[in-house]
Amino acid sequence: MAEVQIPRTYKAVVYDNPGTISTKIEELTTPEPGPGEVLINLTHSGVCHSDLGVMTNGWAALPAPTQKGQVGGHEGVGKIVKMGPGTENSAVKVGDRVGVKWISARCDNCPPCLEGHDGVCLNQKISGYYTPGTFQQYVLGPANYVTPIPDGVDSAAAAPMLCAGVTSYAALKKSGAQAGQWVIVMGAGGGLGHIAVQLAARGMALRVIGIDHGSKKQLVLESGAEHFIDHTEGKVDQEVKKITGAFGAHVALVLTAANAAYAQVMDLLRFGGRLVCVGIPEGEPQAIAKAFPQTMIAREQSIIAVAVGNRREAIETLDFAARGLVKSHHRVEKMDKLTEVFKEMHEAKLQGRVVLDLTD
Repeated sequence: MAEVQIPRTYKAVVYDNPGTISTKIEELTTPEPGPGEVLINLTHSGVCHSDLGVMTNGWAALPAPTQKGQVGGHEGVGKIVKMGPGTENSAVKVGDRVGVKWISARCDNCPPCLEGHDGVCLNQKISGYYTPGTFQQYVLGPANYVTPIPDGVDSAAAAPMLCAGVTSYAALKKSGAQAGQWVIVMGAGGGLGHIAVQLAARGMALRVIGIDHGSKKQLVLESGAEHFIDHTEGKVDQEVKKITGAFGAHVALVLTAANAAYAQVMDLLRFGGRLVCVGIPEGEPQAIAKAFPQTMIAREQSIIAVAVGNRREAIETLDFAARGLVKSHHRVEKMDKLTEVFKEMHEAKLQGRVVLDLTD
């Protein structure tokens, strides 16, 4: 293979005024891969609601405010252009197309890592938060943790699978939902939601009730939901009971950051029902309303929380995409449109995902 020409500098989108919705393009110096690392020339990056929360310091639970000049993003796809020392026997090589996830690196040694809980690694590095993210043309990643991208999956379509896809998939797996059971997806027309609907309906044979704003009805139904409920009409509880035969759903996935979704979700579950918490509300932490021990015990209900999927689940999610069972509904924008995309996201106007084209 011919030697890849690597530029001395490249373009990156940074958070120039953390705490507000503001980004700008800067020139950065191309890094050298260290021991165990690879240098990736990124071509695409998905834009996630979590990026908005990090940029605006919207999550009170984060340990520190976001730094000025932080490169955000955690759904990056590109080709390896250089290998660092000690990567000679790696499963990846120069020229391979790989992805960078929310957890950009894990230690592999702490108790969570040893049990496959990548999302709670005690020494994790989060892409786009105190670690350079994927809104840039070049990024470093551990050779043993980047995700191979299957042939036949377009890079722009693959990007959302690295967070929205794998997180939704992990949530469905951990929910314990069985084929034929009712699953509610709250935030069904969002970046995670529309992928979760496809995975549930087409990949796992689940019966899906999508809940979101009425403007997202067509996307949710086209993604495979059996029913759609517009949460703005104020009849969610009644509609769910009508659809499911008075008992409620077996599982509810909350994939939105809205506290209002958590406030009503326990009323939508039947006996033995399971709530899966994924969306992280912004602002000060609030308790889940109506999650009363007395009621939960009487109905034998449970609550599960999922941060992100592990590296195996990322590979499995991309396999669903390679087989055509799940496709991201996305539009592609250039790097200089990121601020506008975040404003659209903040106003809850986005359907599906936006993917940045990072090429010149």
